[in-house]
Order: sequence, then C-alpha cells, then structure tokens
Amino acid sequence: MENKLDSHLEAYQGGFIYEFDNQIQMNWYPSRIMNFSNKSASVLELGLGHGISAKLFSDYFKDYTVIDASKAVIENFIKEFPTCKVEIIEEYFELFETNNKYDIIIMGFILEHVDDPEVILRHFKNFLKPNGKIYVTVPNSEVMNRRLGNFTGDLPNMQLLSDHDYICGHKRYYSVKTLTEQITNCGFKINRFEGIYLKPLSTKQMISLNLDSKYINALCELGIEYPELCCGLFVQFSID
Repeated sequence: MENKLDSHLEAYQGGFIYEFDNQIQMNWYPSRIMNFSNKSASVLELGLGHGISAKLFSDYFKDYTVIDASKAVIENFIKEFPTCKVEIIEEYFELFETNNKYDIIIMGFILEHVDDPEVILRHFKNFLKPNGKIYVTVPNSEVMNRRLGNFTGDLPNMQLLSDHDYICGHKRYYSVKTLTEQITNCGFKINRFEGIYLKPLSTKQMISLNLDSKYINALCELGIEYPELCCGLFVQFSID
C-alpha cells in the first residue's frame, strides 16, 4: 500500500503541463483560507501534495500539523522546503487517531484521491472542535473548458479521467451537485461555496496566451462567484 502511494510522487515533482493550473490553484485556495482564519487557530491538513499549501500555512498558523502516508512525498517535501516548520505525521487518513480537536481541518484536493470520501469526511468530524471549520477543495468536472470540449464533441463525457489524472492517483471528478450531496450526506452544514480559477480554455491554450499575472488573478477573483465554471471547487463547512 505504501508503494502504491509512493508511485504517484512523479506528479508532485513538476514538469507536467498541468503544473500551470496547479500553481494557480495551490496558491489561491490557501490565501482564501487564511483570509477567513485567525493565525492562532489550530490546524490539521490532510496531505502534503506539492508542498505549496504546507509552506504557506506553516508561515501563517502557529499550530499546524499535516498527515501524509507516503514516505516518498514526505521526503520530497523536506528536500524541497528544508526550513519549513511543520509537524508531519506519517499515517493513512483512515487510520489517523488523536485526542486533539482542531479549529480548522483542511482537505485540499484530497477527496478525489481516496477510495471512499465519505469515510474520510465522517472520520475527521471526530477531530473538529464544536465551532470548527472544514475546508475542502476538489477538481470540477464541469469547468468551462471541459464544458466547451463537451459541446464540441472533443470530450464526450465530462467525468472522464485523463492520463494525467491517473498519474496523479485521481479516482473521480466532482461537480457542485455531487460535492454538495457528499458533504451534506455526512451531516455537515455548508457555510461557503466558491470557485477556484475560472478557466475558459484548455491548459495548453491558456499557456499560449502568456497572460499577465493580473489577468490570472482576475480569473481567480471572478471565479469566486461562479464555482460551476471553475477549475476547482472550494467549500467551507461545519458540523450541522
């Protein structure tokens, strides 16, 4: 099982065309979370991934912990960010146990990877303070560029996973509807639902435009109000 997780390390070391999208989203959603959060909050994050969010959160929150079951991903993070001050727990999400309760639990682009997302959501409800918040981000199958692909016939099924998705270990896409249903089915109340990066064209097309960063930022700002058209979905919720 460890080898299975470690096999996806390549996806977190850069070099893919989709690194363009990753950099935008991975820098955007932490900024939104920090915008709504007190620096003194106790924070638990699931997964190191590219390490971008961990670096940002460790610089902002005083009490910050990350869980990750891949030894290879952990070693890669330490190599990439040797001075980053973060407590890392090597454990599978499903097996994680603690007596601690957290103000904030973050699942940034995690639920598309796991076997059963509802098991994860219900399990981590146990570690959330009564007035705590959970933040989830996931890829959106109905992002504008995939909708266009569907209309043109280039993408007959918007839920279809790409070769890159399989390299990353993705098991599913989400939509506003399916994510809402999954969260509410687990007994949570949604407080905020936003989009991450309104992406009108394919990644290759977006890169070819060589847009100034102010336009990329504008697409992120615009996307807040239009989650159904965005590359990623961002949700804040609490125990109902």
